Amino acid sequence: MKITIAQLLLLLLCLTSCQEDPKQRLIEQGKDTQKREVIYNRINKSWNFNAQPINATSRTLTSNWNEWRIFLSELGQKPKSSLGAFQQKAKTLTKRISDLNNNIPVIYNVPEVKSRIAAIETKINSINLYIHLNQIPDNKIVQLVMETNTELAAFQQQLEEIVVKKQIKMEEGESDMLQMLDTTRAIFTSNQNTKIIR
Repeated sequence: MKITIAQLLLLLLCLTSCQEDPKQRLIEQGKDTQKREVIYNRINKSWNFNAQPINATSRTLTSNWNEWRIFLSELGQKPKSSLGAFQQKAKTLTKRISDLNNNIPVIYNVPEVKSRIAAIETKINSINLYIHLNQIPDNKIVQLVMETNTELAAFQQQLEEIVVKKQIKMEEGESDMLQMLDTTRAIFTSNQNTKIIR
């Protein structure tokens, strides 16, 4: 078998191109480490959740609603060591916000509160998603932390609003009027198409 010069050059070229340059690899690792350090510092600086109750209703709920207390406690604990610690915290927060839906106190178990919880859950899940990407978009995480704080404040204000509305006394005859307006209680007769209220 004859090996031509072209085949020999091609084989030599393949062998030399497949070898890694250790210096180049160290430079790339250094750049990657530096980039991750910048991302870590940016996330660490902005990872400040409003974990304190902002009104009396929220403070009262921390003693009555275990899941709410645990969630606020998790929000207040800031990771310190590395991006991995932030990733673990994001995963834990995702679990805690999901647990918040389980035992909502009866007075607050209304669609308005559930939708506020869902909004917070969406923000926390997004943080968890973005922080686990290979190329972590730190700007997006910083923005989501601020948006989560806004949603937390709106949630707590919603709780306060429910309490305030419950304290408003009904006027005389208002309950009868509300019953008459309740279309779920109305019965339509088939022959006269009239409405009878029970």
